[in-house]
Amino acid sequence: MRDITKYQGIIPAFYACYAEDGCISEKRTQIWAQYLLEKGVKGVYVGGSSGECIYQSVEERKRLLEALMEVAKGKMTVIAHVACNNTKDSCELAAHAQKCGVDAIASIPPIYFHLPEHSVAQYWNDISAAAPDTDFIIYNIPQLAGTALTMSLFHEMLKNPRVAGVKNSSMPIQDIQMFKMDGGKDFAVFNGPDEQLVGGLAIGADGAIGGTYGVMPELYLKIYELCKNGEYEKARPIQYAADEIIYEICSCRGNMYAVIKEIIRRREGIDLGDVRKPLASVDRKLDEAKIESSLQKIREAVAKFS
Repeated sequence: MRDITKYQGIIPAFYACYAEDGCISEKRTQIWAQYLLEKGVKGVYVGGSSGECIYQSVEERKRLLEALMEVAKGKMTVIAHVACNNTKDSCELAAHAQKCGVDAIASIPPIYFHLPEHSVAQYWNDISAAAPDTDFIIYNIPQLAGTALTMSLFHEMLKNPRVAGVKNSSMPIQDIQMFKMDGGKDFAVFNGPDEQLVGGLAIGADGAIGGTYGVMPELYLKIYELCKNGEYEKARPIQYAADEIIYEICSCRGNMYAVIKEIIRRREGIDLGDVRKPLASVDRKLDEAKIESSLQKIREAVAKFS
């Protein structure tokens, strides 16, 4: 039996941290890791969508993970997303992540070409084989990757004993139930869509990985605590408050992560840098009112619920 307790909790998706010149900043990476550690989250999910992975080189992703592990190793769960759009680079990142001592590696399916399921399975199994002593987490995000984790593909992947869980970012909550039911008690399923954390936990998610967790971790930690105690009615208004903030952040002209980083800078005094092009930076004129409004809503919600 696999011990999945290290995956049970709130795991923020780690934001890419850049210096003023746009290069990876190890110093800011460590400051951000320390902040999340002190907030009491279960772990971090590094190198995924929130980490702007598809706009970074293999070497940059290695440097960021190495810097993070100096702070996080042994203190919180670390899941490293290692997928690139080719098997060779993905395997290189997987081997490197295992060497760094992460708890698990994760991967989306290859993007752009619509590959048959046996090719996707081979891609994931090759990556897993490059880190033979490390858990493997499937990242199901069909709305961005273009490939869904079907039940037939899921059952094929369960033949790999290193497959320990699914980060499920598809919108149907039913998917969580199906993966949990067929994966078994020692198989971890993570709720992906931040907007439906309460629903995901109610139907059986073990933990949660989210892109907005870092900007308001107190709210998600409280939601998780209440849901695990069966207090869903108390958790629901916190979910609604978080959702309202998410909708406003996503309505800005700047990319969501650019807006989030700006809110963090104003709320916590932590500068994570900008986002990497072609992601759009904050529009200082058009986004200002929404940024200030979102910041105030976060402060009010944290004061009220946490």
